[in-house]
Amino acid sequence: MLIRLLRTQLPPSRTALVMLVLLQSAQTIALLFLPALNAALIDDGVLKGDTRRVLTLGVVMTAVTLAQVVCAGAAVRLGVRVAATLGRDVRAAVFTRVQGLSGRQLAGFGTASLITRTTGDVQQVQQFVLAACTVLVSVPIMCVGAVALALGQDVPLSGTLLVMTPVLGVAMAAVVRRLRPLFRRTQQRVDTVNRILREQITGLRVIRAFGKEEHERLRFAAASQDLADVAVRAGRLQTLLLPLGTTVVNVFSVAVVWLGASRVSGGAMGAGELIAFLTYLTQIVTAVMSATFVLMTMPRAEVCAERIQEVLDTAQDLAAPVRPVRTMRRRGHVEVRGATFGYPGAKTAALRGVDLTARPGETTAVLGSIGSGKSTLLGLVPRLFDASGGQVLVGGVDVRELDPALLAATIGLVPQRPYLFSGTVADTLRYGRREASDEELWRALGVAQALDFVRSLDQPVSQGGANLSGGQRQRLSIARALVRRPQIYLLDDPFSALDRDTADALGTALAEETTGATVVIVAQRVDAVRAAERVVVLEAGLVAGAGTHAELLRTCPTYQEIARSQETV
Repeated sequence: MLIRLLRTQLPPSRTALVMLVLLQSAQTIALLFLPALNAALIDDGVLKGDTRRVLTLGVVMTAVTLAQVVCAGAAVRLGVRVAATLGRDVRAAVFTRVQGLSGRQLAGFGTASLITRTTGDVQQVQQFVLAACTVLVSVPIMCVGAVALALGQDVPLSGTLLVMTPVLGVAMAAVVRRLRPLFRRTQQRVDTVNRILREQITGLRVIRAFGKEEHERLRFAAASQDLADVAVRAGRLQTLLLPLGTTVVNVFSVAVVWLGASRVSGGAMGAGELIAFLTYLTQIVTAVMSATFVLMTMPRAEVCAERIQEVLDTAQDLAAPVRPVRTMRRRGHVEVRGATFGYPGAKTAALRGVDLTARPGETTAVLGSIGSGKSTLLGLVPRLFDASGGQVLVGGVDVRELDPALLAATIGLVPQRPYLFSGTVADTLRYGRREASDEELWRALGVAQALDFVRSLDQPVSQGGANLSGGQRQRLSIARALVRRPQIYLLDDPFSALDRDTADALGTALAEETTGATVVIVAQRVDAVRAAERVVVLEAGLVAGAGTHAELLRTCPTYQEIARSQETV
């Protein structure tokens, strides 16, 4: 999976990779020639007392060393650039894919896991690519070249290298293979820790209110201990790599020195050749050990690549149409025909054969008890998820065929749980229409009854609106939708966090401001839907009745029951 990910993400850096391979090859070849030059300097210069030969070879070795340093520096710089570009592109690809996932798919992955995959997992792959670019490219060249040049120094003694190299590689591969499942478990434990921490930070007030600090501390400690246990096991295996490699190398080094000394004393090879041979042995060992430390990161990078690819391979439930429709036949018109929808794992469908029609200049209300499917029905219109049966039409066109940008521009949504991004009040209100003037912002704030707490458009808003109350967040969310001036307003229980007087004032101002637009409002209180031209009553995902307030009081038992429970009859 790691190779597959790299194959799809590295092509933009193809030129840089080619240059990197050439530079790494050049600096490796330069390193390989130094021992041979050093052997000639000793045998032909030092031992024979030829000072001119010593100076000539010394100048050549200096030039080769400088060339090696320049090539190595340039290769490292290119490697850093390639790794950074890969990290940027993979993060962008994961982010783009996540943006197109449905709520069901997002719940399947989990928020904490998606954050880890986008950040930590990408970083692990990026670090591996950096190490591979700076180390692994030169290792094969170094090993093959060193063995070949060692053969040129002494053929019989080179047999030790031909045996040592595969033995060292097999020993390292055996350890690395066992690391892979441990690293997969490590990343899963990281997901768990992130999920618990996110829950605890988000629900800190609830934890304190119920006095569950100790319970949550123990819960987090248990998750952290699980992560630590797996990490320790992986660490123990990793620590075997260095002593294992050192042991193999030392054994063969002793054999080389022992056999080489006897050949030097017998005149079969020179002292310089033995020194060169030992240098080649050291270069092979250094290359293999460097590769080993890089390969230590490979199992974790493979696991992370699998997790990243799992997101990238997920087919989007809400994929954009191949040939999107970019015009609407009936602007502002909303129609739901026999819509059916069920959440994954649910025993019953949230909606079953629901019909709804909303026209420009009218307010259509959806009323029902908790869990009746009101918010689900509203979510089908902006295509937060697709109906499993039936049709949802906006402007006379099925939302699955509409251009997503056109659909988004047509709708202004006020969700049941409004979310505000960090920034200022102006940033929040201009989220849907960047070109809105200050006058338009203040007008929207006035309609949303938000002037009592907004003193300046530069007033800060923290992430999620944490520095605001629930009612204040709700009113800013309404103002944000008003600034957009859409053809269709979808209001999901917009007054739930407001007192009666504020809700009445906001409802009156909102009705005046949205004249001519299509308004679909979800509510639980009968008072909020009295003035609606049409009210659709939902019960357990089914339409229990439809009509005006007066008509439903006469004909719909469910509506009558809700009205009596709220003492509005």
